[in-house]
Amino acid sequence: MAEEAEEIPVVYLHDIRRQYQQGETTLTILDGAKLALWAGQSVALVAPSGSGKSTLLHIAGLLEQPDEGEVYVGGDATSGLSDAERTRIRRTEIGFVYQSHRLLPEFSALENVMMPQMIRGLKRSEAADRAREILAYLGLDARVTHRPSELSGGEQQRVAIARAVANAPRVLLADEPTGNLDPHTADHVFHALMQLVSATRVAMLIATHNMDLAARMDRRVSLENGQVIELD
Repeated sequence: MAEEAEEIPVVYLHDIRRQYQQGETTLTILDGAKLALWAGQSVALVAPSGSGKSTLLHIAGLLEQPDEGEVYVGGDATSGLSDAERTRIRRTEIGFVYQSHRLLPEFSALENVMMPQMIRGLKRSEAADRAREILAYLGLDARVTHRPSELSGGEQQRVAIARAVANAPRVLLADEPTGNLDPHTADHVFHALMQLVSATRVAMLIATHNMDLAARMDRRVSLENGQVIELD
């Protein structure tokens, strides 16, 4: 049974089509896009600005509905789900990391990582223990009581990563997570992400312009004429 489960992508986008109206013009962003994300695999999404990277991430993360096509999570179709069911899947199965860390400024690093766990229903003490464990794994054990304003850019982004994986999601989606960081700090944050993929077997899709980082990932894909294409 375990071997069969491995053959099912964590997330599979099938024939995704997405259009937007801009005045009287119809813009086709995605046109039959297909993409499979597998457990323990890191995928870089590299494409020019405006090509649809964020749209693809939002659809993969159930933040946005496609006009046509289907998003499968763990082999299950999601198009017919209610908003509440989609929210539950986002909360339990999907982690998000953005270019801006989006941490809550009035809370400590520890509290920011505890928050999604407590929303899910975990007891405060259990959430605190798990948050400390994840932050320590990311080299932030000495910074758990600090608020975001007291942390460096790289530390803030590592806290954001810890928060994204706090509920042990099956897929991690990141939109330019190192875009605001200097090269050295970006490398440190990227290393933390790759460690997590290896340790937890989460499937990871990162939209990035950083080709050096993309080259170190398992797969590289791009968007061309609204479709996902494999690179090299």
